[in-house]
Amino acid sequence: MKKLLTTTKAFVFAGLATAGAMMTPFTAVQAADERFVLVSHADDSDSWWNTIKNAIKEAGDQVGAKVEYRNPPTGDLADMARIVEQAVASNPDGLIVTIADYDVLRGPIGKAVKKGIPVITINSGTQQQSEKLGALLHVGQPEYDAGFGAGKRAKAEGVKSFVCVNHYIENPASVERCQGFADALGVELGSQMIDVGKDPSEIEKKVQAYLRRNDDTGAVLTLGPTSAHPTLRALEKTRKAGNIYFGTFDLSSEIAGAIKSEVIDFAIDQQPYLQGYVPVMTLALYSRYGIAPSNHINSGPGFITKDNILQVEKLAGEVR
Repeated sequence: MKKLLTTTKAFVFAGLATAGAMMTPFTAVQAADERFVLVSHADDSDSWWNTIKNAIKEAGDQVGAKVEYRNPPTGDLADMARIVEQAVASNPDGLIVTIADYDVLRGPIGKAVKKGIPVITINSGTQQQSEKLGALLHVGQPEYDAGFGAGKRAKAEGVKSFVCVNHYIENPASVERCQGFADALGVELGSQMIDVGKDPSEIEKKVQAYLRRNDDTGAVLTLGPTSAHPTLRALEKTRKAGNIYFGTFDLSSEIAGAIKSEVIDFAIDQQPYLQGYVPVMTLALYSRYGIAPSNHINSGPGFITKDNILQVEKLAGEVR
């Protein structure tokens, strides 16, 4: 674990150094006690964000900065917009924020830019939207491309139909994932994208109901652990576990186990640790030296399969 973290830090520092200056490692003397705020769209139950929380703590400790994590408890995007406004009003030295919905968040994020607060967008949203908002850069996974890559894998295995289990349909990025998958298969995205909500028992019931109505479904695509875990149970109860092509976004110990048992064919890894670590490091460099990477940073997609799962399963929920 320590060896991997050291390697990760070395890689990130090396990448950031290419922004245009040679830098020495941060020391306690150099620390300027900056305060950065990360506002995500995730609700309190979304454990996937624990990896990003670990990353911002690690990075904050490294550079001697205070990093606060804030989110809407229920995942309500209007509530998120209010939290962003509150963060901006507190005058942090930098803002890290997801673009869960551009139209809802462009106003609050725009206020930060107008006040001169450096902004880095992560995770949700596109690089083009980040630029329109006036952010320094975007660190994340191009969601449509990730879905398209997943669809290409499925098509190569003969998949012609699918169901996309969408637990966060109000987030446009989730629809992009499903759309990319459909486009790669060459099919329309219509009723096979199902809005399942976030309640595990409801997700399980809705997936079971869909598969019973559409017994010839060739593949299942889930958009993260929130929908993947109940879907695994639904497949067990409908006796389709291991008999239907199954891809998912993101990783957890349960997903890792299903990959090893060949129930899940792949997990798309967007490397959330980088989405937390890189922005904190970048904001510290920008605050102290006025330098930042000149390009956006794609943290994914990468594909985790039975061939490489042993390398990452022990780090699921911590670094991977």
